[in-house]
Amino acid sequence: MKRIPTFCLFMLMVVFSPLAIDVFLPAVPQMATELATPTGSVQAIVAIFILSMGFGQLLAGPLSDRYGRKPLAMTGVVIYFIAALGCAWAVNVEMLWAMRVLQGFGTCAIAVAAYSGVRDRYQGPKLAAIYSYLNGVICVIPALAPMLGGVITETLGWRANFELMALYALVVGIILWRGLPETRPDNTVVGKRLLSISQYRPILAHPQFQFYVAQMTLTFTIILAYVSYSPDVLMVQMQQSPLAFSMWFGSNAAINIAGAFLAPTVVKHLGNRRSLLIGVSQCALAAVAVLAGLNLSHPLAFMAPVYLASLGFCIILAISSGSAMAPFGERAGTASALLGMLQMSGAAILLGLISLLPMSPQACLAFTMVLPALWWLLFSRRRGYALVKQSLQS
Repeated sequence: MKRIPTFCLFMLMVVFSPLAIDVFLPAVPQMATELATPTGSVQAIVAIFILSMGFGQLLAGPLSDRYGRKPLAMTGVVIYFIAALGCAWAVNVEMLWAMRVLQGFGTCAIAVAAYSGVRDRYQGPKLAAIYSYLNGVICVIPALAPMLGGVITETLGWRANFELMALYALVVGIILWRGLPETRPDNTVVGKRLLSISQYRPILAHPQFQFYVAQMTLTFTIILAYVSYSPDVLMVQMQQSPLAFSMWFGSNAAINIAGAFLAPTVVKHLGNRRSLLIGVSQCALAAVAVLAGLNLSHPLAFMAPVYLASLGFCIILAISSGSAMAPFGERAGTASALLGMLQMSGAAILLGLISLLPMSPQACLAFTMVLPALWWLLFSRRRGYALVKQSLQS
């Protein structure tokens, strides 16, 4: 039997996270009705999942460096499977919240194992390209999952969406158990204690990591804001049907797919510095476009700026993912975990604070879109920017 390429296994592993976020979105009203809880309480399971996945990586990273990528991945798949079934069998929203916390922990273990494995296997421009391709795979799921979730919800009920997650974990878990190799390098640095600030201090203190992880966090905040605000803007304010919402939502995912696979070519031809400048500029221009279309009722007035920002997001992420990890080949698991925690939990917390501002959803989204450009301008005045400039010259 022909062995599945390792890169394809990494692709299967990164699907766990978007599948857990997007497939059940059309079922939110039905879930709220059956569980006798406000819609907002059900929508909270997205933020709960992301926060759990983010903070869980602080433990998953050291575990990956200590015990290896494959054991961590398999443990994560088992936890994900149990949590998905727990969500499917939930009898109240509190049980749903608890299972989503557990599912976030399982997902973070799989994600850390995947991205650490990529860092183990690839270097230089190839590393940035592989990260971009993985992000392209991640973007496929939001394009298909809401429509699939809508069909499943209508025919089998909302619980079947979580049963689908459990089935995916079972099938992919078997594939990984049989074919995933161990990629952890022999020179991996392992701390004396599993959780110690000393193992994170050299990573956090590195200017290159600081710059790029902040860029990733701020750009991820844009996507999280879009996912959070788009149902309100499109279905409530603009009176779009659930099917129309799924189509608009999927169209942006298609833009993300194209952008993720085109980004490595853009970076190769233009270089890191000019490509990153284009990415942050696109996001800033998108903010202006969102505010300009505030009084327009057509969905394209909202979605066209989102498309522009998504293309910028893809370029920023293609450069930042590999550049943030590049200095830490001897502790890739720990660095990957810290990056994931700051990106996901940082974005969730930041969006929560922005949501408290007395602004419309569109204005809040526009605010997030200008943050990457502001961060570049602020960091360029810091002493550590000289080291960052070296990475931008490649």
